Amino acid sequence: MKQLHFGVDYYPEHWERGRWEEDAILMQEMGIQMVRMAEFSWHKLQPSEDVFDFGWLDEAIGLLGKYGIYTILGTPTAAPPAWMVNKHPQILPIDRMGRVRGFGGRHHDCQSNPIYREYIRKLVTKMAQHYGDNPYVIGWQPDNELGNSHQDLCTCECCRQRFQGWLQRKYKTVLALNQSWGTAFWSQEYNDFSEVFAPRVTVTGENPSAMLDWRRFCSDLIVDFTREQAEIIRKYAGKQFITHNYMGFADKVDYYKLGELLDFVSHDQYPGGFYLPEAPHEKNHVLAATLDVVRSYKDQPFWVMEQQSGITGWEVMGRAPAPGQLSAWAMQSIAHGADAVVFFRWRTCAMGTEQYWHGILPHSGNPGRRYQELQEFIQEVNPLMDSLQNTMPRAEAGIVFSFEQEYAFQIQPHHKDLSYTGQAQKYYRALYEQNIPVDFVPEQGDFGKYKLLLAPLQYLMSPELEDKFMDYVRQGGHLLLTMRTGVKDRNNLCMTERELPGRLSEAAGVEVLDYDCLRDASVKVLFAGQEHEAFIWSDLMRLLPQTEALAYYNSEFYAGEPCVTVHPYGEGRCYYVGTEPGESLMDALMKEICGKAGIEPLLAPAADVECMARENGRERYLFVINHSGEARHYQAPEKCRLLRGGQLGSLKAYEAQILAVGK
Repeated sequence: MKQLHFGVDYYPEHWERGRWEEDAILMQEMGIQMVRMAEFSWHKLQPSEDVFDFGWLDEAIGLLGKYGIYTILGTPTAAPPAWMVNKHPQILPIDRMGRVRGFGGRHHDCQSNPIYREYIRKLVTKMAQHYGDNPYVIGWQPDNELGNSHQDLCTCECCRQRFQGWLQRKYKTVLALNQSWGTAFWSQEYNDFSEVFAPRVTVTGENPSAMLDWRRFCSDLIVDFTREQAEIIRKYAGKQFITHNYMGFADKVDYYKLGELLDFVSHDQYPGGFYLPEAPHEKNHVLAATLDVVRSYKDQPFWVMEQQSGITGWEVMGRAPAPGQLSAWAMQSIAHGADAVVFFRWRTCAMGTEQYWHGILPHSGNPGRRYQELQEFIQEVNPLMDSLQNTMPRAEAGIVFSFEQEYAFQIQPHHKDLSYTGQAQKYYRALYEQNIPVDFVPEQGDFGKYKLLLAPLQYLMSPELEDKFMDYVRQGGHLLLTMRTGVKDRNNLCMTERELPGRLSEAAGVEVLDYDCLRDASVKVLFAGQEHEAFIWSDLMRLLPQTEALAYYNSEFYAGEPCVTVHPYGEGRCYYVGTEPGESLMDALMKEICGKAGIEPLLAPAADVECMARENGRERYLFVINHSGEARHYQAPEKCRLLRGGQLGSLKAYEAQILAVGK
């Protein structure tokens, strides 16, 4: 496939045909090489059950192709048309309250419904047959943001029956199901799989084991929904790639499993989302972590299929990006592993829900400062992108990330402010602010690649994962475990054989004898002679031989008891953190632990300046990005060349530089 690096999401069906060529000319002048189209255009493509109309899309693809612009096609299965819903109202989803969600938004569908699936098979087959040999169509995106809008959907009878079948395949017998779910509690035993319900809202409480399997089922349903489309596309359009636009840490579907169906993953990145804090220091690490976790889903470079290009907003709006900020955000995506950036959207829509989700062009369609800024950015950076293609960040620190751990903590969060993803991001932030690159690592990933492995909240445990952690440390790794490790088995039932953290006590060198949930409170912690603050939780521990206490509680009835420990094990070291460190304690701990692990920052930290690297066997490309509206300075490395930017060591407001550093 031709190497393409910059694109835009385009909706020609929203505008008169007479405008299309002007758009194509403006795109070509800007440096746009590809568009994504049609992902919400089901009615335009199939205006009634027996009528298909691809003519308008053929015309748009051909016109753009004339100007050297290629097309990625979205299958429009996120927006079933009104004629279908009126004829088959049973395809509408039912939420956990038992309410039917109606037509008028998007994703108003039940992904289990066989009637809906049949309509999808027919449409995707016709699209793939029609466009499989089109020279201007390079790839496909099945559906759009799978899992978005479906957080508590669907619990209809089709989903219930499909869930029952999923459980029967997993457990084989209803006796095994009852044992795995602990249904003896509150008389929840089942006599047959056909008695199992989809989990509607109860009078009080829910079975955590049943809820965990429901979350697994919902994820597997989305994977199967995508697989069906992918198989059709590969049959008729096998030369074209298949990707999907992920949403970072969104958790409805296990993105690792979904990624197995895709040639590469894509992502939607909105740094100025109206739902995010405005202060850069409160969100830049989250934005960087989001990109790094997306890279982890296939452990390879990715695409950004929707990169912010203007003010965000549905009913309410975010701030206007300052001059240079859109370019800095796009460069951040590239720095963390994006081989292509597709901006959302071309022109701000005049109708519908997203009238205030602004594009490169305003409502008027006349190019302004956003067009000019991104045009300059593309023309500067595009010549460098071929060299960056397939390069990757090389991290020495990894954070273990699991969707099943996330599901378990959503079911029983313990503390109103405790979040599995939030914990991962807090540890990430401490390394991000030291300019230390980080990979997110699935449980089945290669732990041995990393000098330091951070594994917060390893709540669900298995013998296999215990062995993997212990082998990692035994072979010389530095492992950090935290509170709430080894609490439950994979069925979400509490472990009862020994003190927490179970078998991992052998590596961690501690046993947790009690704990304190810090409701609306904090605890003081003494580390290296300085007092810090910690939150959420306090593990009260007994140290095993050779274990050293690094920090102690300095308030509450357990003042003087160990809070953070380190234990030599084999050739490595295992740290145990029994609380949620506050910012100052987290920074101090991570500096200490990274130093012991022999991990050096890419550059000396500087306020508001992000540093990231991509490299191959020959060269390292260093990205230095100023997220501030004011000038900043940094200490440049020796023996480097400035590939993009003004002055080495100095950054203007929102400037993003690329340096080549010899290896």
